[in-house]
Amino acid sequence: MSIKTYKPTTPSRRHMTVSGFDGIDKKAKPERKLVEVLKKHSGRNNYGRITVRHHGGGNRRKYRIIDFKRDKKDVEGTVLRLEYDPNRTANIALVEYPDGERRYIVAPVGLNKGDKITSSEAADIKPGNALPISAIPVGTVIHNIELYPGKGAQLVRSAGAAAQLMAKEGDLAQVRLPSGEYRYIRMNCMATIGQVGNLDHSNVTIGKAGRKRHMGIRPTVRGSVMNPVDHPHGGGEGKSPIGRPGPVTPWGKPTLGYKTRKTKNPTSKFIVKRRNDK
Repeated sequence: MSIKTYKPTTPSRRHMTVSGFDGIDKKAKPERKLVEVLKKHSGRNNYGRITVRHHGGGNRRKYRIIDFKRDKKDVEGTVLRLEYDPNRTANIALVEYPDGERRYIVAPVGLNKGDKITSSEAADIKPGNALPISAIPVGTVIHNIELYPGKGAQLVRSAGAAAQLMAKEGDLAQVRLPSGEYRYIRMNCMATIGQVGNLDHSNVTIGKAGRKRHMGIRPTVRGSVMNPVDHPHGGGEGKSPIGRPGPVTPWGKPTLGYKTRKTKNPTSKFIVKRRNDK
C-alpha cells in the first residue's frame, strides 16, 4: 500500500499524507445487507455520564458486518472487491459464495480481486484461507485468531498485524502475538493465513486537527498545562514536573504503565511469556 503526499498549499497540507488505496474499489458502495446503523454515544454510558473522554462528533458512518467466525466450511468463495472500512484500520474484502451469499472478511496482504478463498481443514496454506490451528504448519504467519472455538476471531485483526505459530503441544498451540507475547491457543480454534493488509496505515500523518475531529476524536488537553484546581499535574511556575511519584488521571489514579490486569486472572495460565518480560 502506497502513501500519497500533497503539495504544501497550506501549512497543514505540508505534512499531511493519506493512504494510496491501492487495489481498493473507491467507487463501490458497501453491500446493503452487510451494513447496520452505528449509533454515536460520545463516550457516555447508559446513565449519560462520560466514561471515555475526548469522544464526540465525527462523520456519520455505518458498521460493516465482518465474518470473524468463518463458519461457511468447505465452500470456495470468490473475492469480488476490496473496500475501505471506516470502522477499522484494516481494509475489508467482499466474498461471494456459489449459493449467492456474500460476506465481508478482513483483507490480508496478497489477497486481490478474483482470488478464491475457503474455510476448511483441508484448505491450502495461502492468504485468506481459514483453518483450525491443528491443520496449520508450525512457523506459519497467521491472523484473525480465535480464543474460544466458535466465538469468532478476537486476536490480531488490525492493519499490518501478524502472529506466528511457534509450536504444538497436545491440545494447545504456542503462538507469538504481535506484542511479543507468547500464548497458548486451543488447537480447535480457527485462524486465517497471512498478515493483515494496509501495511502503511501506521505511516500516515494526520496533518491537521480537523481530520481528527472527522474521526470523532475531540481535543485532548495535557494535565501539566492546567491549573491545580483542574488536574493533579497542574500548577507550578514555568514548566514544572508533575510533583508526584508517577503520572495520574484527573481523579488521582495511577496511569501510563500502571498494571490493570487482575493478578488472579484465570487465563494467565495460557500466557507463556509476557510481552514486557526481559
